[in-house]
Amino acid sequence: MEKEDELQKLNGKVSAPRDDDDPLVLSSQALAALREFLADQNKTVASTPPASSVAGGEESDKVELVTEDWRLSQFWYEPETAETVAEEVVTLSQRIPGCRVACIACPTLYVFLKKKDPSVQVQLLEYDMRFEIYGNEFTFYDYNEPEDLPLQLKHCFHIIVADPPYLSRECLERVSQTISFLASPVDSLLLLLTGEVQREHAAELLGVRPCVFKPHHSSKLGNEFRLFISYDPGTRLGGLEEDSSL
Repeated sequence: MEKEDELQKLNGKVSAPRDDDDPLVLSSQALAALREFLADQNKTVASTPPASSVAGGEESDKVELVTEDWRLSQFWYEPETAETVAEEVVTLSQRIPGCRVACIACPTLYVFLKKKDPSVQVQLLEYDMRFEIYGNEFTFYDYNEPEDLPLQLKHCFHIIVADPPYLSRECLERVSQTISFLASPVDSLLLLLTGEVQREHAAELLGVRPCVFKPHHSSKLGNEFRLFISYDPGTRLGGLEEDSSL
């Protein structure tokens, strides 16, 4: 989820230093994007139905999501991406008795998971308090306080999916601390959605590798995103990407 480069793009680039007294002039593209954003903010927020109703027998195929808040670096996945990752998590969870899943800063995935399999035990860790609508499956989470979490969540998750809000090593380091706090000490699996620019840091901090499948966001971010995983998926997700350095 970030994404700083994209926000800089939307707000226009200043080609040369300017005095503080100079007026800031946005490009026509940036103005259009800003108007669209403000229009979205002024709409009534369409809350996602509770998990039980999302998975009901007569639900629409379309999954409703709350409006992205760019100030919180929120960029939702395209439906195909959310469906693919949710399918992978459900497949993994069916192989682990009593499996519990943690979604760190990826509310889109939480919604698609509950739609695909309402029986899956999922905990959403999120900063945005709008997601309190998910009741006891929501936990407030601030990556700046990576282990400030309820003790009952410690070391009890078999599958962790994380989407750090910012593309920086500092953010990934803190989210890595949260992953260590949450992960079951035996056979836990990790899926990390973040920018290609984090490849080396992700390998160093978490020992994950990219798969061939590439996630995409509805907002068409300029940064290339990848799905890094801690296990061999076989042919799912296109398999692991071959190491070009070999």
